[in-house]
Amino acid sequence: MPQMRPLDPAFPIDRQLAVDARNVVLVNLFTLDKADEDTFLKAWQDDAAIMKRQPGFISTQLHRALGESPAYLNYAVWESTAAFRAAFMNPEFRAKLSAYPASVVASPHLFQKVAVPDVCVA
Repeated sequence: MPQMRPLDPAFPIDRQLAVDARNVVLVNLFTLDKADEDTFLKAWQDDAAIMKRQPGFISTQLHRALGESPAYLNYAVWESTAAFRAAFMNPEFRAKLSAYPASVVASPHLFQKVAVPDVCVA
């Protein structure tokens, strides 16, 4: 099971899950030992397959850091925190967490788009 390290220790994922919001984005930064990359990728692929079947799932994308850094960023779009919360608590998903190598540290955080005039829309 990956270790959990919040991006914002003052407002970790368990507190974020209690906030009702629509159109949320999960950003999850993974750090791990380089030797564990293949095992990590297989575990993430299995998790993504489970999440893709959950109500409210929209999309996901995994990014790898450039160069020698074995860091990965998962970006997943959900209809709501309620949908993500249900998927995150799904027993099938929870059971698969043990497949992650011990070196994996996950830092999940939920976000919403922000409108900035003349730059981007929400």
